[in-house]
Amino acid sequence: MATHDNTEHVSDATDEAVGWESKLQYFLNSDFVRSAPYWGIPFVLMSIAVYGGIGYNFAISFTDYEGLGTPDYSVLDLEMYAQALSSDAFIAAAQNNLVLLVGFTTICLVLGLFLAILLDHGIRFSEKFQTVYLLPMSLSFVVTAQLWLWMFNVESGILNLVVTTLGFNPVDWLGNPSIALGAVIFALIWQFSGYTMVVYLAGLQSIPDDQFEAARVDGASITRTYLRIIVPQLKEASVSAAVVLMVFALKAFTFLYALVGRYRPPNGTDILATLMVRRAFKFGEWAYSAAIATMLLVMALGVIGPYLYYQYKQGSL
Repeated sequence: MATHDNTEHVSDATDEAVGWESKLQYFLNSDFVRSAPYWGIPFVLMSIAVYGGIGYNFAISFTDYEGLGTPDYSVLDLEMYAQALSSDAFIAAAQNNLVLLVGFTTICLVLGLFLAILLDHGIRFSEKFQTVYLLPMSLSFVVTAQLWLWMFNVESGILNLVVTTLGFNPVDWLGNPSIALGAVIFALIWQFSGYTMVVYLAGLQSIPDDQFEAARVDGASITRTYLRIIVPQLKEASVSAAVVLMVFALKAFTFLYALVGRYRPPNGTDILATLMVRRAFKFGEWAYSAAIATMLLVMALGVIGPYLYYQYKQGSL
């Protein structure tokens, strides 16, 4: 009886070993492993350059590293985070970031939806209008900044030419702290509203015409049709566009730097990214800047994380 049990155990172990060997052989012959020489090296390089850099930034944010010395890891604390959160400059930059994030994203979504509805109705020259609206999206932040720097010029800018023609005094769009951030948001809206329009237009064109016909037969007005039937079906387009816009809002450093050509943007437009770069490369406060960069990373993940979870729940990932 004992011999029979031992034989069964040996047989089970043999079957298990054969099963693992077949699974290992199947894995080694898979496309994933066979293509490793092609994707492996780029993946390693990207991991070192991107994730290694993020890890190093996170590590020095717990030190007091500054100047041209080397970071001291013997004492690690949250002092730089505490300094940042208690700093008036950080709080002002964070508030500007929030205004830029919310204002820029919201207006772009509303304006893009409005333009998409107009084009979806088949207005004359709709294809030409679509190209004109989308063209600013193809421009870099540097080009856009230089264009609007000329338009905002107090003496020769086209905006002040219009203002003076109407009988008002010229406006210092970037020199007045109370309106400088609004001017920056306006320029960014000009650049990105076309992208939002295209996203919404694709969503509108995917909705069957039967729904419009059914609403018309029921006597619903155009406004009611869009508000009650069409717009709720654009939820995925809205989420996708909003995530992209918010990420670009967090990356507005390039636009602000190109606008004035220095680390200090116009008064009233300082955001966390410009504050971070200025404190790092102008004052050499690497640990303090690393703490700000880490908080910016958390903000970006706070935008992207829920979106990825939403896509996962929808079965799109």
